[in-house]
Amino acid sequence: MPGGFFQSDEEEPHRARRRSILVAHPEVRQLFGRNPWTAVVLAGILALQTGLAVLFGRLGWSWWWLSALVAYAVGAFANHCLYVVVHEACHLLVFRNRTLNRLTGLLADLPNVFPGSMGFSVYHLKHHTHQGDHTQDGDLPSHWEAHLVGHRWYAKAAWLALMPIVLMLRPSRVGVAQMISPWWLANVALCLAYDLALVYFFGGGALGYLLFSFFFSIGLHPLGARWIQEHYTCDPDHETTSYYGPANWLTLNVGYHNEHHDFPSVPWHRLPRLRTLAPEFYDRQPAETSWTKVLLRFIFDPRYSLYSRVERPPGAEPAATIG
Repeated sequence: MPGGFFQSDEEEPHRARRRSILVAHPEVRQLFGRNPWTAVVLAGILALQTGLAVLFGRLGWSWWWLSALVAYAVGAFANHCLYVVVHEACHLLVFRNRTLNRLTGLLADLPNVFPGSMGFSVYHLKHHTHQGDHTQDGDLPSHWEAHLVGHRWYAKAAWLALMPIVLMLRPSRVGVAQMISPWWLANVALCLAYDLALVYFFGGGALGYLLFSFFFSIGLHPLGARWIQEHYTCDPDHETTSYYGPANWLTLNVGYHNEHHDFPSVPWHRLPRLRTLAPEFYDRQPAETSWTKVLLRFIFDPRYSLYSRVERPPGAEPAATIG
């Protein structure tokens, strides 16, 4: 798309498919619920990342190269999994109690260095209800991003490498004021306290390891291809794509993106079951099996740019969620 996004006047596809699946498979409603075991996953990863940060803090900056390698091979997966925990908490899929879900999101955000959990919960829910509306959907690239990057492979690679920073700038387009709240302030305070404590007690190498993990987890890494896989496309008739590869085992099934958009009230551990219950709906959808292939295709295929997304006119009726 040389000059802009693919344009669509049709409603986003998930609401219609949701209705059809519920008619054909009413038993899908039994998959709605929560998974408090997600908090156990959070505790394990939080302990792992904190422990590795302490280790590299004690080793010192001279071991930065090992810190970067471990962050690429281990820390990126750990932090990406924590992003998924934040995502689950945002949809209230960990506990029934809203406060407990928010606390889960705050704790999952600690090794990510920068506070993002509370802001994410605002603009991500808008992404679900206003998919493709540039004024509401913070998942769509800003026009300045798309113009700056274009179709150049090295610019697309740089954009992916800087994705953590780009994502922190997106909320300004959809309304920062809505994100500032006591919970947002708590998010900032906890992350700052965690970061300062690591540096004070164990040295800057501790924070350095977490910074490597943070940038690799959603940047220029096969895991960063998740952002491309979900909604970037050269076929506007299929604007959401799922990933069914082995990395789902390490990322709490985050690749099941069509399934998640269709039924945001289904927790991560039941998403494969959702696909199994409604194969006639999901098997016909294009899917990916390798994030590495997605990453390389996006960077080096000149057909892809940041405009390879579907946009809808603002003010359309919000999509409803079921659950």
